[in-house]
Amino acid sequence: MSENSQHGHGHGGHGHGTGGEDGPSWTRAAKLLQDAAPITIPEGASAMTIHVRWEPGDPGTPPHRHSGPAFGYVTKGAVRFELEGEPERIVEAGGTFWEPGGDAIHYQDGNALTDDTTEFVVTMMCAPGKPMLELVDEEELKQRAHLRAPRSTT
Repeated sequence: MSENSQHGHGHGGHGHGTGGEDGPSWTRAAKLLQDAAPITIPEGASAMTIHVRWEPGDPGTPPHRHSGPAFGYVTKGAVRFELEGEPERIVEAGGTFWEPGGDAIHYQDGNALTDDTTEFVVTMMCAPGKPMLELVDEEELKQRAHLRAPRSTT
C-alpha cells in the first residue's frame, strides 16, 4: 500500500506529468513521483497539507491512523516508515510514501538519522467530523500485534 507505484493510472498516454523527454516543455516539467491505487476518499473529505520537521533521532508521531489516505514526500533526510502489515523501511529525500487511511495503523514516521534533521510534506484527506490524526492506544496495539510485520532484530 505504501510502496511507490509506476502504474501510470489516469495519464491516458498523453505524457502529462510523466517526465517524458518528448513533446512540449510543459509535458517535461513534471516528473511522476508516486501513483497510488486504489485509493478510497471519504465522502465529503477535507484535505490538509503539512510540513513536518523532525530533529535528529526523533521517533516521530506515536502509532496512529488517519480517516482518509495520506501522501508524503521526503524533502530532506530520511523517514523511518512503518505501516501495518508492511516491513519497516527508510524513505530518503526525494522518496514518497502513502497510506490508505481508515483502519490501518501507521506505526512509525520518525527521523531515521541521528545526526541531521529530516523533513517531509504530507497531504492528508479526512472524513467529515473526524480528527486528521487519531492515536492508537496500547490495548488496541496488543490486540492487533499479529497484523504487524515481523521486526528486524539488527
